[in-house]
Amino acid sequence: MELTVQTAKPYSILLERGLLAQTGKHCLPLFPAGTRAMVISDSNVFPLYGETVMDSLRQAGYEACSCVFPAGEQSKLLSTVETFFRALGENGFTRSDFIVALGGGVTGDMAGFAAATFLRGIDFVQVPTTLLAQVDSSVGGKTGVDLPFGKNLVGAFHQPRLVLIDPDTLSTLPSHFFADGMGEVIKYGCIRRPALFDRLLHEDVQEHLEEVIYECVDCKRQVVEADALDKGERMILNFGHTLGHALEKLHGFSGLSHGEAVGIGMVLIAKAGERAGLTAPGTSEKIAALLERYHLPTETDRNMDELAKATALDKKSAGKNLRLILLHDIGDAYIYTIPAADLQMFLS
Repeated sequence: MELTVQTAKPYSILLERGLLAQTGKHCLPLFPAGTRAMVISDSNVFPLYGETVMDSLRQAGYEACSCVFPAGEQSKLLSTVETFFRALGENGFTRSDFIVALGGGVTGDMAGFAAATFLRGIDFVQVPTTLLAQVDSSVGGKTGVDLPFGKNLVGAFHQPRLVLIDPDTLSTLPSHFFADGMGEVIKYGCIRRPALFDRLLHEDVQEHLEEVIYECVDCKRQVVEADALDKGERMILNFGHTLGHALEKLHGFSGLSHGEAVGIGMVLIAKAGERAGLTAPGTSEKIAALLERYHLPTETDRNMDELAKATALDKKSAGKNLRLILLHDIGDAYIYTIPAADLQMFLS
């Protein structure tokens, strides 16, 4: 399966089993043999797939090297990206060379940010190995790192040159990471794809995994093409994320995964929309039922005052206003603006 994202510099998304071992071959139309390629990966993924990708790059004629960092959201820091810069410099990388981001969302976000900023911009290829990264974070060009007071607060828009999605990598994915990715899959059903939402409710996603990944990526492609820089329509991709990111922050970016936090955020914001008469009654119950089917939490013990305060630096803020992503109904998301000071009242 193949999709093309029509941004300022169009790029392909390839979805096929066994792609990992063909990484080098698929890079050749973009980067000539002899070019340097750095594989950036984490301490969980590189032992599984690093050598496969490195061998593929070398067989294609690239000078391949690697940089591996400790796995986990706790590594998503400027200091980690600085180690990437050091490795790129020590290996003599120039603007004609490229990075391969091999791993999940944390890896792709940081490797992409390093690519966006090293030498004021070099190319990179996304090779996502988690469900969350395959259906969401590897596409669209959002890159960045966390700060102590918020998630993804330092970053850049930098589109990849190529995305290679190999569903075979999901065979080694622990069940809790698969559930984590399902939080984002369910989000796509909520915002734009009601048929996908129903399918997830009644069918075994494992039996139709490639089709589900394709539908999510295609949905994101459409939204990104319409709004590459997140100024308007693209914000609907953040359904559940305003409160989800706040929950991750309150949990110290550990103990509650991104997909889990987003799932809770979707239920909370749907409930708030229902109370305000802005969302169809029963929507939050439908979302909660689907999340529970995939072993994701639907509630938090944090109070609404804590949550509201934790959204202070949300990237959808505009002056003193906050743009929330609400649903009219399943499959119909929209942007709703309120004064940021009213968020606690809106949620309560």
